[in-house]
Amino acid sequence: MLYADTVVSDPLVHKPKVIAAMLAAAAVFFTVLNLNGTVFGELMRPVIGEPAEAGYYGQFAIGVVLALLFTLNVVVIGFLKFRLQVVIVWLQLLCLFLAFFYGFNLDFEFIRKKVWFMVSQGVFTTLYVSAISIALASVLAIIGAVAKLSSNGFAYAIASFYTSFFRGLPLLMQVYLIYLGLPQLGYVIDAVPAGILALTLCYGAYMTEIFRAGIQSIPKGQWEASRSLGFKFGLTMRRIILPQSLPLIIPPTGNQFIAMLKDSSLVSVIGVWELMFLARTLGNKTFQHMEMLITAALIYWMLSMCLELIQGRIERHFRTKSH
Repeated sequence: MLYADTVVSDPLVHKPKVIAAMLAAAAVFFTVLNLNGTVFGELMRPVIGEPAEAGYYGQFAIGVVLALLFTLNVVVIGFLKFRLQVVIVWLQLLCLFLAFFYGFNLDFEFIRKKVWFMVSQGVFTTLYVSAISIALASVLAIIGAVAKLSSNGFAYAIASFYTSFFRGLPLLMQVYLIYLGLPQLGYVIDAVPAGILALTLCYGAYMTEIFRAGIQSIPKGQWEASRSLGFKFGLTMRRIILPQSLPLIIPPTGNQFIAMLKDSSLVSVIGVWELMFLARTLGNKTFQHMEMLITAALIYWMLSMCLELIQGRIERHFRTKSH
C-alpha cells in the first residue's frame, strides 16, 4: 500500500509540457493583473522599473519573471517529501496572506491593545454559544433521525417537516424570528438563549440527515440479531448501532461544528458579545474597521484549525477502535 509519506517527487517534475503550460498560464495571468502598488510590483521595481510606466511589454516581463519563480518553486518542492511539501506551501501561502494584509497599512499597536479583550470576551462567548448549540443539536438530531427511520407516520411527518423547514430558511432569518417573534407571543427571550436556540434548531435539522445516514448504514441484520437477544430499542441504539455508526457520523458532524463556529457570528446582529460583534464595535469607535476585522478573521481561522486537529484525532481514535 502506498502512503502519502512515501511520495518523494511531484508528477509535474516529469512532465515538461505541463510545466510549460503552467508557465504560459501564469504569465498571462500576471500580465492581465495590474501590479502597480502591490507587493509584487514593489519587488520587481529594481529590475524592470515602475510598473505603471513599463507599458505592456514591461508588465509582460514581470509576468514572465513571476511565472518562472512560480514554476521553479513547484519543481524544487516536488523533490521533497510529502509532509515537507505541505509545510513549505503552507508557509508560502501564509506569507502571501500576511503581505496582502500588510498592504492595508494596519495600526498594529491598536490591534495589540484590543486583541486580548477580543480573545477573553469574544472567543469565550463564541465557544460557549457554539458548544451548547452543537450539544443540543446532536440530541435533537438523534431524535429526528430515529423519527425519520420510524414506521410511525406521525413521527416521520414531524421529523421531515422539521428538517425541511429549518433547512429551507436562512439562519439569519431564524435568529430574527426567534428573537423578535417570541416576545410578541408573550415569551421574552434574551439574546444569548435566542442565538443558541436558532443555531440548535438550524444545525439540528442538518445533523438529523447525518445521523439518519449513519444509522441507516448499519445492516438490518444487526437490528434483527439484537431483537433475537431480547434487546430493547434504547439498548440496541446505545450498545450496537451508534458505536458502529460513529465513524461515519463524526467527520460530517465535525464539519458542522466548524461551520456553526463561524455562523455564530450571525447572532451578533441581536447584540451578543461574540467575536464578530466586538470586532465591529471596537472598529467603529475609531474607524479602524480593517484592523479588527482582520484580527477577528485570523482568530476564527485559528479556532477552526484547532477544531480540525481535534476532529482528526477523534476520527483516528474511532478508526483504530473499529479495526
